[in-house]
Amino acid sequence: MIRTSARSRRVALTLAGLLAADAALVAVLAYLLRPWLGPVVGDRAGLVAAAAVVPATAALAAGQLRYARRETLAAADARPLDDGERPELRARLARLARTADARVPELAIAETDAPNSLTVGGLGRATVVVSTGLLDRLDGDELDAVLAHELAHLRNRDATVMTLATFLPALASEDRSTLSALGGPVERRLAVGLALVVGYAVSSSLASAPAFSPASVLAFGGLVAFTALFGGVALGVLAIPAVVLSGRLSREREFAADRAGALISGEPAAMASALERLDAGADGRPSVDLRAAGIRELCFLPHGLGDRRREADDGGGLGAGDPLAELPLAVATHPPTEERVARLRDVAARGEAAYQRS
Repeated sequence: MIRTSARSRRVALTLAGLLAADAALVAVLAYLLRPWLGPVVGDRAGLVAAAAVVPATAALAAGQLRYARRETLAAADARPLDDGERPELRARLARLARTADARVPELAIAETDAPNSLTVGGLGRATVVVSTGLLDRLDGDELDAVLAHELAHLRNRDATVMTLATFLPALASEDRSTLSALGGPVERRLAVGLALVVGYAVSSSLASAPAFSPASVLAFGGLVAFTALFGGVALGVLAIPAVVLSGRLSREREFAADRAGALISGEPAAMASALERLDAGADGRPSVDLRAAGIRELCFLPHGLGDRRREADDGGGLGAGDPLAELPLAVATHPPTEERVARLRDVAARGEAAYQRS
């Protein structure tokens, strides 16, 4: 059993690793943009660039989290509940949240027969997603146990870190324009404009050429061509550390959430039986589509929320040469269900023995 302090350290180390990658990117960009700051701030260009690293890193992480949250909910096809819809489920979640001493999260439904659930973190309220397949298969103590498991991720403060960790993998495997997640046309135009300005400044600095010289224009054209040809591969390579860090944390946090959720619901045996029931109903091995893998890391069980056979038929998996396709951690997001059940049975047995002694 992973102790709370050890788990907290792993959550903190994962967050630190993700933020360190952001800070490194921001620092490199700040260094390359120094020549462009000179005409504005003079000899203080280096100091201004260095001072901008921390707030720029925070802004970048906040944007990544917003993007990852939106993309995860979209990939899960999760629909927020309308007012007055499923009042019993809302009341059940609110009751368990009070027991867990956690803020009541938003609730969303994924219209799919795949029985699963997940928690998506964010800067504001988190969102718990449950599938209609899960609601069709579970009720009573078993449903309480699964919801308590999701609330445990909030109490353990790992839901937001794991959501942030899905950013680069989702971006690397995106099958539609990244700009689609930025909001309306105004936001998209601003994002494109900012990217062009920063890209031109960076390419000009790399070429050590005057700002508006033919050499700068040529360097910018080369950067655009490189991005078009190899941008996906570069993103895939950059995503590998995030996949490794989140994969390790994901497997460890499931044991902790199982135990905490069992204690919140008061029924370790119900958590174990829910795991067995849902795992027995899962059809086959998860696909290796990285976008789905990002969702699987957040799920109660590693089977995702989609039709895996359709994903395979549509060619949704990673290509043979993709560096992420070779990572076993991209698939092994959860510990074996049998081991999770065994640990829960042990928790239930210890609780029964303590009750008999009292």
